[in-house]
Amino acid sequence: MTLQTRIDSDKCTGCEACLPVCPFNALEMKEGKASVNDQCTLCGACADECPVEAIFVPVLEKGEGSEEYSGVMIFAEQRLGKISEVAYELLHKGRELADTLKVSLSAALLGKDVSASANRLIENGADRVYVVDHPSLEGFTDELYGECLTRIIRTSRPEIVLAGATSIGRSFIPKVATQIGTGLTADCTDLSIDTEQRLLLQTRPAFGGNIMATIVCPQKRPQMATVRAKVMKKGVVQPGRSGEIIPLEIDWAEMSPKSRLLEIVEEITEKVRLAEADVIVTGGRGLQEEKHFALIRELAEQLDAAVGASRGAVDAGWISYAHQVGQTGKTVAPKLYIAVGVSGAVQHLVGMQSSDTIVAINSDPHAPIFDVASYGMVGDLFEIVPEMIKQLKARMGNN
Repeated sequence: MTLQTRIDSDKCTGCEACLPVCPFNALEMKEGKASVNDQCTLCGACADECPVEAIFVPVLEKGEGSEEYSGVMIFAEQRLGKISEVAYELLHKGRELADTLKVSLSAALLGKDVSASANRLIENGADRVYVVDHPSLEGFTDELYGECLTRIIRTSRPEIVLAGATSIGRSFIPKVATQIGTGLTADCTDLSIDTEQRLLLQTRPAFGGNIMATIVCPQKRPQMATVRAKVMKKGVVQPGRSGEIIPLEIDWAEMSPKSRLLEIVEEITEKVRLAEADVIVTGGRGLQEEKHFALIRELAEQLDAAVGASRGAVDAGWISYAHQVGQTGKTVAPKLYIAVGVSGAVQHLVGMQSSDTIVAINSDPHAPIFDVASYGMVGDLFEIVPEMIKQLKARMGNN
Protein backbone atom coordinates (compact mmCIF):
# COMPACT_ATOMS: atom_id res chain seq x y z
CA MET A 1 0.00 0.00 0.00
CA THR A 2 1.36 3.43 -0.96
CA LEU A 3 1.37 5.95 1.87
CA GLN A 4 -0.10 9.34 0.94
CA THR A 5 -0.74 12.71 2.52
CA ARG A 6 -4.47 13.24 3.01
CA ILE A 7 -6.36 16.54 3.11
CA ASP A 8 -9.77 16.75 4.80
CA SER A 9 -11.76 18.85 2.34
CA ASP A 10 -14.43 19.56 4.96
CA LYS A 11 -11.88 21.18 7.26
CA CYS A 12 -9.78 22.90 4.55
CA THR A 13 -10.68 26.61 4.26
CA GLY A 14 -8.61 27.28 1.15
CA CYS A 15 -6.34 29.70 3.00
CA GLU A 16 -3.30 28.53 0.95
CA ALA A 17 -1.02 28.76 3.99
CA CYS A 18 0.39 25.31 3.17
CA LEU A 19 1.44 26.09 -0.42
CA PRO A 20 4.54 28.27 0.18
CA VAL A 21 6.01 25.99 2.87
CA CYS A 22 6.08 22.87 0.67
CA PRO A 23 9.69 22.46 -0.62
CA PHE A 24 8.63 20.06 -3.36
CA ASN A 25 5.71 21.95 -5.02
CA ALA A 26 3.52 19.02 -4.06
CA LEU A 27 0.47 21.13 -3.16
CA GLU A 28 -1.93 22.95 -5.46
CA MET A 29 -5.39 24.48 -5.27
CA LYS A 30 -8.32 22.71 -6.91
CA GLU A 31 -11.84 24.14 -6.65
CA GLY A 32 -10.79 26.30 -3.74
CA LYS A 33 -9.26 23.46 -1.71
CA ALA A 34 -5.68 22.27 -1.24
CA SER A 35 -4.73 19.12 -3.14
CA VAL A 36 -1.65 16.86 -3.10
CA ASN A 37 0.16 15.72 -6.25
CA ASP A 38 2.70 12.93 -6.80
CA GLN A 39 5.67 15.13 -5.79
CA CYS A 40 4.84 14.66 -2.10
CA THR A 41 7.62 13.10 0.00
CA LEU A 42 5.71 12.97 3.32
CA CYS A 43 8.01 15.59 4.87
CA GLY A 44 5.15 17.01 6.99
CA ALA A 45 5.90 20.71 6.50
CA CYS A 46 2.35 21.40 5.26
CA ALA A 47 0.68 19.70 8.25
CA ASP A 48 2.74 21.80 10.66
CA GLU A 49 1.62 24.99 8.92
CA CYS A 50 -2.10 24.23 8.47
CA PRO A 51 -4.07 26.45 10.91
CA VAL A 52 -7.17 24.20 10.90
CA GLU A 53 -5.36 20.83 11.09
CA ALA A 54 -6.87 19.63 7.82
CA ILE A 55 -3.70 17.89 6.58
CA PHE A 56 -2.71 14.41 7.74
CA VAL A 57 0.74 13.08 6.87
CA PRO A 58 1.40 9.39 7.63
CA VAL A 59 4.55 8.58 9.58
CA LEU A 60 6.70 5.92 7.96
CA GLU A 61 7.59 3.67 10.86
CA LYS A 62 10.67 1.49 10.89
CA GLY A 63 10.35 -1.02 8.08
CA GLU A 64 6.88 0.19 7.00
CA GLY A 65 6.63 0.55 3.25
CA SER A 66 10.16 -0.78 2.80
CA GLU A 67 8.85 -3.45 0.44
CA GLU A 68 8.39 -0.66 -2.11
CA TYR A 69 12.17 -0.16 -2.21
CA SER A 70 14.67 -2.80 -3.23
CA GLY A 71 18.23 -2.88 -4.43
CA VAL A 72 21.48 -0.98 -4.09
CA MET A 73 22.40 1.81 -6.52
CA ILE A 74 25.67 3.66 -6.99
CA PHE A 75 26.22 6.91 -8.86
CA ALA A 76 28.91 6.20 -11.44
CA GLU A 77 30.76 9.51 -11.54
CA GLN A 78 32.63 10.32 -14.74
CA ARG A 79 34.82 13.19 -15.86
CA LEU A 80 35.29 14.00 -19.53
CA GLY A 81 33.79 10.62 -20.38
CA LYS A 82 36.11 8.58 -18.16
CA ILE A 83 34.53 6.78 -15.22
CA SER A 84 36.15 7.81 -11.95
CA GLU A 85 37.99 5.28 -9.80
CA VAL A 86 35.62 5.94 -6.90
CA ALA A 87 32.78 4.47 -8.99
CA TYR A 88 34.59 1.12 -9.16
CA GLU A 89 35.29 1.26 -5.43
CA LEU A 90 31.58 1.85 -4.78
CA LEU A 91 30.62 -1.01 -7.08
CA HIS A 92 32.75 -3.43 -5.07
CA LYS A 93 31.24 -2.29 -1.75
CA GLY A 94 27.78 -2.07 -3.32
CA ARG A 95 28.09 -5.66 -4.55
CA GLU A 96 28.91 -6.76 -1.02
CA LEU A 97 25.92 -4.91 0.43
CA ALA A 98 23.56 -6.14 -2.30
CA ASP A 99 24.63 -9.76 -1.80
CA THR A 100 24.05 -9.43 1.95
CA LEU A 101 20.53 -8.13 1.30
CA LYS A 102 20.01 -10.60 -1.58
CA VAL A 103 19.06 -7.82 -4.00
CA SER A 104 20.39 -6.44 -7.27
CA LEU A 105 23.10 -3.80 -7.74
CA SER A 106 22.53 -0.99 -10.21
CA ALA A 107 24.49 2.04 -11.39
CA ALA A 108 23.39 5.45 -12.66
CA LEU A 109 25.60 6.84 -15.45
CA LEU A 110 25.08 10.42 -16.63
CA GLY A 111 26.99 12.41 -19.26
CA LYS A 112 27.66 12.92 -22.93
CA ASP A 113 28.86 9.96 -25.04
CA VAL A 114 29.03 7.70 -21.99
CA SER A 115 26.87 4.80 -23.20
CA ALA A 116 29.92 2.86 -24.36
CA SER A 117 31.25 2.85 -20.79
CA ALA A 118 28.15 1.20 -19.31
CA ASN A 119 29.43 -2.30 -19.97
CA ARG A 120 32.53 -1.60 -17.85
CA LEU A 121 30.24 -1.01 -14.88
CA ILE A 122 28.61 -4.39 -15.46
CA GLU A 123 32.02 -6.06 -15.67
CA ASN A 124 32.79 -4.46 -12.28
CA GLY A 125 29.71 -5.87 -10.56
CA ALA A 126 26.58 -3.96 -11.62
CA ASP A 127 23.53 -6.01 -12.61
CA ARG A 128 21.83 -3.05 -14.26
CA VAL A 129 22.99 0.34 -15.55
CA TYR A 130 20.65 3.29 -16.06
CA VAL A 131 22.15 5.62 -18.68
CA VAL A 132 21.22 9.21 -19.49
CA ASP A 133 23.40 10.20 -22.45
CA HIS A 134 22.84 13.73 -23.74
CA PRO A 135 24.93 16.73 -24.90
CA SER A 136 23.42 18.82 -22.08
CA LEU A 137 25.31 16.63 -19.60
CA GLU A 138 28.73 17.14 -21.18
CA GLY A 139 29.83 19.28 -18.26
CA PHE A 140 28.66 18.86 -14.70
CA THR A 141 26.03 21.17 -13.24
CA ASP A 142 24.31 20.22 -10.01
CA GLU A 143 20.87 21.23 -11.30
CA LEU A 144 20.79 18.97 -14.37
CA TYR A 145 22.64 16.06 -12.78
CA GLY A 146 20.51 16.37 -9.67
CA GLU A 147 17.26 16.31 -11.61
CA CYS A 148 18.36 13.32 -13.72
CA LEU A 149 19.50 11.24 -10.76
CA THR A 150 16.35 12.15 -8.80
CA ARG A 151 14.20 10.85 -11.65
CA ILE A 152 16.21 7.63 -11.88
CA ILE A 153 15.83 7.02 -8.14
CA ARG A 154 12.10 7.75 -8.18
CA THR A 155 11.66 5.34 -11.09
CA SER A 156 13.83 2.46 -9.85
CA ARG A 157 13.23 2.96 -6.07
CA PRO A 158 16.46 1.49 -4.63
CA GLU A 159 16.67 1.06 -0.85
CA ILE A 160 20.31 2.26 -0.79
CA VAL A 161 22.05 4.90 -2.91
CA LEU A 162 25.82 5.49 -2.73
CA ALA A 163 27.98 8.18 -4.31
CA GLY A 164 31.56 9.38 -4.00
CA ALA A 165 32.35 12.16 -1.53
CA THR A 166 34.12 14.03 -4.32
CA SER A 167 33.70 17.65 -5.35
CA ILE A 168 30.90 16.50 -7.70
CA GLY A 169 29.23 14.22 -5.16
CA ARG A 170 29.37 16.82 -2.41
CA SER A 171 27.89 19.39 -4.77
CA PHE A 172 24.70 17.66 -5.90
CA ILE A 173 23.96 14.54 -3.84
CA PRO A 174 22.56 16.64 -0.93
CA LYS A 175 20.24 18.27 -3.48
CA VAL A 176 19.03 14.84 -4.60
CA ALA A 177 18.42 13.70 -1.02
CA THR A 178 16.43 16.89 -0.37
CA GLN A 179 14.32 16.46 -3.50
CA ILE A 180 13.50 12.87 -2.57
CA GLY A 181 12.94 13.73 1.08
CA THR A 182 15.37 11.31 2.68
CA GLY A 183 18.47 11.43 4.85
CA LEU A 184 22.11 11.58 3.77
CA THR A 185 25.29 10.66 5.63
CA ALA A 186 28.38 12.36 4.17
CA ASP A 187 32.03 11.27 4.05
CA CYS A 188 31.51 7.67 5.20
CA THR A 189 34.55 5.50 5.77
CA ASP A 190 32.73 2.19 6.28
CA LEU A 191 29.38 0.66 5.34
CA SER A 192 27.68 -2.52 6.51
CA ILE A 193 24.21 -4.00 6.90
CA ASP A 194 22.04 -4.67 9.94
CA THR A 195 20.47 -7.79 8.44
CA GLU A 196 17.61 -8.00 10.96
CA GLN A 197 16.24 -4.54 10.14
CA ARG A 198 17.72 -4.14 6.62
CA LEU A 199 19.39 -0.92 7.73
CA LEU A 200 22.52 0.54 6.20
CA LEU A 201 25.07 1.16 8.96
CA GLN A 202 26.95 4.28 7.89
CA THR A 203 30.20 4.95 9.75
CA ARG A 204 31.99 8.28 9.58
CA PRO A 205 34.29 10.43 11.74
CA ALA A 206 32.54 12.92 14.01
CA PHE A 207 33.51 15.75 16.38
CA GLY A 208 36.58 16.66 14.36
CA GLY A 209 37.59 13.04 13.91
CA ASN A 210 37.76 12.29 17.62
CA ILE A 211 35.13 9.53 17.46
CA MET A 212 33.65 7.23 14.82
CA ALA A 213 29.85 7.50 14.62
CA THR A 214 27.54 4.90 13.08
CA ILE A 215 24.43 6.49 11.60
CA VAL A 216 21.18 4.84 10.45
CA CYS A 217 18.16 6.12 8.55
CA PRO A 218 15.27 3.94 9.78
CA GLN A 219 12.26 5.90 8.53
CA LYS A 220 13.03 7.12 5.01
CA ARG A 221 14.09 5.44 1.78
CA PRO A 222 16.39 5.31 0.04
CA GLN A 223 19.19 5.33 2.59
CA MET A 224 21.83 7.60 1.06
CA ALA A 225 25.54 8.02 1.77
CA THR A 226 28.60 9.53 0.17
CA VAL A 227 31.89 7.68 0.58
CA ARG A 228 35.40 9.08 0.50
CA ALA A 229 37.58 7.93 -2.35
CA LYS A 230 40.27 5.36 -1.56
CA VAL A 231 38.63 4.04 1.63
CA MET A 232 37.03 1.15 -0.28
CA LYS A 233 38.89 -1.37 -2.41
CA LYS A 234 38.12 -2.02 -6.07
CA GLY A 235 36.91 -5.48 -6.99
CA VAL A 236 38.15 -7.89 -9.62
CA VAL A 237 36.99 -7.08 -13.16
CA GLN A 238 34.94 -9.88 -14.75
CA PRO A 239 35.26 -9.57 -18.55
CA GLY A 240 32.19 -10.79 -20.36
CA ARG A 241 29.90 -10.50 -17.33
CA SER A 242 26.31 -9.98 -18.47
CA GLY A 243 23.88 -7.35 -17.25
CA GLU A 244 21.14 -4.99 -18.36
CA ILE A 245 21.77 -1.53 -19.84
CA ILE A 246 18.72 0.74 -19.70
CA PRO A 247 18.89 3.99 -21.72
CA LEU A 248 16.58 6.64 -20.27
CA GLU A 249 15.02 9.53 -22.16
CA ILE A 250 14.56 12.87 -20.41
CA ASP A 251 12.18 15.58 -21.61
CA TRP A 252 14.78 18.33 -21.78
CA ALA A 253 12.10 20.89 -22.62
CA GLU A 254 10.95 20.58 -19.00
CA MET A 255 14.39 21.53 -17.72
CA SER A 256 14.93 25.18 -16.86
CA PRO A 257 18.31 25.36 -15.09
CA LYS A 258 19.22 28.63 -13.42
CA SER A 259 22.89 28.25 -14.31
CA ARG A 260 24.70 27.41 -17.54
CA LEU A 261 28.16 25.90 -18.01
CA LEU A 262 30.27 28.12 -20.26
CA GLU A 263 33.66 26.45 -20.26
CA ILE A 264 35.66 23.68 -18.61
CA VAL A 265 39.20 24.66 -17.68
CA GLU A 266 41.55 21.86 -16.62
CA GLU A 267 43.43 22.71 -13.46
CA ILE A 268 47.20 22.76 -13.44
CA THR A 269 48.56 19.38 -12.36
CA GLU A 270 49.61 19.36 -8.72
CA LYS A 271 53.22 18.68 -7.89
CA VAL A 272 52.11 16.60 -4.91
CA ARG A 273 50.30 13.49 -6.18
CA LEU A 274 49.55 11.74 -2.91
CA ALA A 275 46.37 10.03 -4.07
CA GLU A 276 48.14 8.21 -6.91
CA ALA A 277 51.40 7.34 -5.11
CA ASP A 278 52.33 3.67 -4.57
CA VAL A 279 54.61 4.55 -1.65
CA ILE A 280 54.12 7.38 0.87
CA VAL A 281 56.37 8.45 3.74
CA THR A 282 54.50 10.62 6.23
CA GLY A 283 55.90 12.75 9.02
CA GLY A 284 54.09 13.82 12.17
CA ARG A 285 54.55 15.95 15.27
CA GLY A 286 57.16 13.50 16.52
CA LEU A 287 59.65 15.20 14.17
CA GLN A 288 59.65 18.10 16.67
CA GLU A 289 60.82 20.76 14.20
CA GLU A 290 60.36 21.76 10.57
CA LYS A 291 64.01 21.07 9.73
CA HIS A 292 63.60 17.41 10.60
CA PHE A 293 61.26 16.93 7.63
CA ALA A 294 64.52 16.65 5.69
CA LEU A 295 64.70 13.09 7.06
CA ILE A 296 61.26 12.31 5.62
CA ARG A 297 62.18 13.75 2.24
CA GLU A 298 65.45 11.82 2.13
CA LEU A 299 63.75 8.54 3.02
CA ALA A 300 61.04 9.23 0.43
CA GLU A 301 63.69 9.93 -2.20
CA GLN A 302 65.32 6.55 -1.58
CA LEU A 303 61.95 4.81 -1.98
CA ASP A 304 60.73 6.95 -4.89
CA ALA A 305 57.85 7.88 -2.62
CA ALA A 306 55.56 10.84 -2.08
CA VAL A 307 55.86 12.90 1.11
CA GLY A 308 52.85 13.05 3.40
CA ALA A 309 52.17 14.80 6.69
CA SER A 310 49.81 14.61 9.63
CA ARG A 311 47.48 17.49 10.40
CA GLY A 312 49.60 18.39 13.43
CA ALA A 313 52.68 18.86 11.25
CA VAL A 314 50.73 20.98 8.77
CA ASP A 315 49.12 23.09 11.50
CA ALA A 316 52.59 23.69 12.96
CA GLY A 317 53.61 25.19 9.61
CA TRP A 318 56.32 22.61 8.93
CA ILE A 319 54.93 21.61 5.52
CA SER A 320 52.15 22.75 3.17
CA TYR A 321 48.55 21.54 3.31
CA ALA A 322 48.95 19.79 -0.06
CA HIS A 323 50.83 17.03 1.83
CA GLN A 324 48.19 16.47 4.53
CA VAL A 325 46.78 12.96 4.90
CA GLY A 326 43.57 12.45 6.84
CA GLN A 327 39.92 13.38 7.12
CA THR A 328 40.56 17.03 6.28
CA GLY A 329 43.36 16.25 3.83
CA LYS A 330 43.92 13.52 1.25
CA THR A 331 42.59 9.98 1.51
CA VAL A 332 45.27 7.58 0.28
CA ALA A 333 45.66 3.84 -0.24
CA PRO A 334 49.24 3.17 -1.40
CA LYS A 335 50.95 -0.20 -1.51
CA LEU A 336 53.30 0.98 1.24
CA TYR A 337 52.63 3.67 3.85
CA ILE A 338 55.38 4.61 6.32
CA ALA A 339 54.26 6.75 9.27
CA VAL A 340 57.13 8.45 11.10
CA GLY A 341 56.37 10.17 14.39
CA VAL A 342 52.63 9.98 13.72
CA SER A 343 50.53 9.12 16.78
CA GLY A 344 47.54 7.95 14.76
CA ALA A 345 44.57 10.11 15.70
CA VAL A 346 41.26 8.94 14.24
CA GLN A 347 41.30 11.91 11.86
CA HIS A 348 44.54 10.62 10.34
CA LEU A 349 43.69 6.92 10.38
CA VAL A 350 40.57 7.33 8.25
CA GLY A 351 42.73 8.81 5.52
CA MET A 352 45.30 6.00 5.25
CA GLN A 353 44.09 2.80 6.90
CA SER A 354 43.20 1.23 3.52
CA SER A 355 46.92 1.11 2.60
CA ASP A 356 48.15 -2.38 1.69
CA THR A 357 51.10 -2.32 4.08
CA ILE A 358 51.54 0.15 6.95
CA VAL A 359 54.85 0.63 8.74
CA ALA A 360 54.74 2.73 11.92
CA ILE A 361 57.73 4.30 13.70
CA ASN A 362 56.98 5.86 17.06
CA SER A 363 58.54 6.07 20.51
CA ASP A 364 55.19 5.50 22.24
CA PRO A 365 54.32 1.76 22.25
CA HIS A 366 50.68 2.65 22.99
CA ALA A 367 50.25 5.03 20.02
CA PRO A 368 47.00 4.29 18.10
CA ILE A 369 48.96 4.04 14.84
CA PHE A 370 50.19 0.60 15.94
CA ASP A 371 46.58 -0.67 16.00
CA VAL A 372 46.42 -0.46 12.18
CA ALA A 373 50.11 -1.03 11.38
CA SER A 374 51.31 -4.13 9.55
CA TYR A 375 54.76 -3.61 11.09
CA GLY A 376 55.71 -1.41 14.01
CA MET A 377 59.03 -0.09 15.27
CA VAL A 378 59.05 1.34 18.79
CA GLY A 379 62.01 3.63 19.26
CA ASP A 380 63.69 6.94 18.52
CA LEU A 381 62.88 7.97 14.93
CA PHE A 382 66.08 10.01 14.82
CA GLU A 383 67.99 6.74 15.14
CA ILE A 384 65.69 4.48 13.11
CA VAL A 385 65.14 6.66 10.03
CA PRO A 386 68.84 7.51 9.40
CA GLU A 387 69.61 3.78 9.68
CA MET A 388 66.86 2.97 7.17
CA ILE A 389 68.29 5.55 4.76
CA LYS A 390 71.79 4.14 5.26
CA GLN A 391 70.61 0.58 4.54
CA LEU A 392 68.64 1.64 1.47
CA LYS A 393 71.60 3.55 0.06
CA ALA A 394 73.84 0.54 0.62
CA ARG A 395 71.46 -1.78 -1.17
CA MET A 396 71.07 0.58 -4.11
CA GLY A 397 74.73 1.49 -4.29
CA ASN A 398 74.06 5.16 -3.51
CA ASN A 399 76.78 5.58 -0.88
